[in-house]
Formats: sequence, C-alpha cells, structure tokens
Amino acid sequence: MTVTLHEHALFAGDPVLAGVHRLDTDVEPHAHDFLEIAVIAAGHGRHVTSRGEHPLRRGQVVVLRPGAWHGFRDCTDLAVSNCCVSAQALRAELAALYDLPMLRRMLWTDPVASGTHGVAVTTVDPAAAEEASAEIGALQRELGAGPRRPGRVLGRLITVLGVLADGRDPERQPPEPALHPAVAATVARLEAAPAHPWRLDDLAGAVNLDPAYLGRLFRRHVGLTPLGFLARLRAERAATLLAHSPLPAARVGAEVGWDDPTYFARRFRELVGLTPTEYRRRSRSAAPARPGAPAEPADGQRPPRRA
Repeated sequence: MTVTLHEHALFAGDPVLAGVHRLDTDVEPHAHDFLEIAVIAAGHGRHVTSRGEHPLRRGQVVVLRPGAWHGFRDCTDLAVSNCCVSAQALRAELAALYDLPMLRRMLWTDPVASGTHGVAVTTVDPAAAEEASAEIGALQRELGAGPRRPGRVLGRLITVLGVLADGRDPERQPPEPALHPAVAATVARLEAAPAHPWRLDDLAGAVNLDPAYLGRLFRRHVGLTPLGFLARLRAERAATLLAHSPLPAARVGAEVGWDDPTYFARRFRELVGLTPTEYRRRSRSAAPARPGAPAEPADGQRPPRRA
C-alpha cells in the first residue's frame, strides 16, 4: 500500500523539514506532495520504487519530486537522513535554487528525466553522506528550536545541498552549463500556467527562437523537451489535487491541462507510476504526522516509521 505525506500537514509554515532516522523495519511505500532528499549514511536495506527493488548502500542519495513514491524493505540499522523542501517554496522563495547548475541537476533535471517517475538515485562520497547527515541533524534541531530563524534555516539547507553537490564524483558528473536565458524564461512561463494549452511554436516565439533550437536547449539544460517538462509539472500538480481535493479524477486532469480523461490517466501513470485512481485511493490512508514523529498507533500496534 502506498500512502501520501502532505505538505500542508507537515511543514507548519516552514519551507523545510528535516529528520534523522534509524530503520530496522520496513517502511511502507509512500508518496509526497513536496520534494524529499534522503541520504543513506550507514546500514543496509532495499529501496522500493515503481521500477522495482534495489539494494541501498552508504553514500546513496535519493531525490523524489512531488508526486513520486518509494519505500524501504529489509532494513538493518539503515541510517536515513531526510531533508524535505516545500513545493510551494520551490516555486517562490527558493526558486533561485534552479539558477544554480549543480543544484538544478540534483533537484530538477535528474529526477524529472524521462522514465524516472520523479525519483533519482545518485552516489556521493561516504564522508560527504556523513557530513550531510550531520547537517540535516543540525537543521532538524534548528527547526525544533524557537523562535523561528528563517535565515539560519536557509543557511543550513544550502549547506546540506552544497555538501551533496560537492560529494559527487566529478568524473561522472560533468559540469553543468549556466542556464540559458531562453530556457529560464520558458520554465518560468510553464511554471506560472501549466494548464494553458501550450504549443512549442508559441513557447519558441515568446523567446524569439526557432522551435527546434529551443527544444535542443531544453534537452541540454533540463533533460526534457519543453512539452515533456510541462507534462511533469502537470503530473506533480495533479498529484497534489488528487491527494487534497474532492474533485473527480477527470476534473483534476482538466484543471492541470489534460481535458481528455483517458489521456490524463495514461500520462499520469507514465509519469508517476500509478493511475490517478490508485494514487488517490492510497493517499487517503496517509497520517498527518511529521516524518519520523510517532503516529497514532492502530489496533495497539506501533506503525512503521516513515522516511
């Protein structure tokens, strides 16, 4: 069973969440309507996604876009440090992260690439994983202390991301070029109105480029075509509506720009790994608790910890 963890119930007004967990039990598959970064610092387990099960090892970093899902099995002293970022913040006060090439690849390009279902797994130096985990622990303590200090929280977040970006093997991660202005303008246009019936010709005309050239630029900088990026945006927005709103699935599709219910169902499944109906049904069993915080036990049993 897949459940969904909801931004509105977890973040309590903050743009960031953090938690450090030691897992010795399975973690049920769960989705998010926010971005999650999970750092594996020690232990063993298996990672469950729509693409099957794969062994986890020290130094791996899992990044999940909103709407993506995963779980953990056969955990033995698995140290998982979570840094979660509000999807709303990524479109607002943290939008500038997209302009940094090393972070754009980590948080956007790799997990939204075709066929990933919004999940990317990379590897960093084990020492970097330990350092990032320590910084996530410090971020967790910062968020738990009062009064709120948004500047320090932002500083901790940037440190975590910087440690992970620097910890990747430079020979396997070639330098990312600075974002082309036409790509940045097109991304902003799509983010602002994903339900609009965009055509490649219209997007290219708005930045005075040939459509084929804009497509090549997008693949180079984003990893997808402009319309492929738009489809990912629509799937993420649809996941949030399916989890939070009472709208029929067909209406959700129309709200994000897919008017044909059959086409919406097919595209959503291609991008998320579940049909809209399956995603909604499984999301309704989610518990509104912070990741790692004890949820209300059911039938006298302690629920599995989430990560």
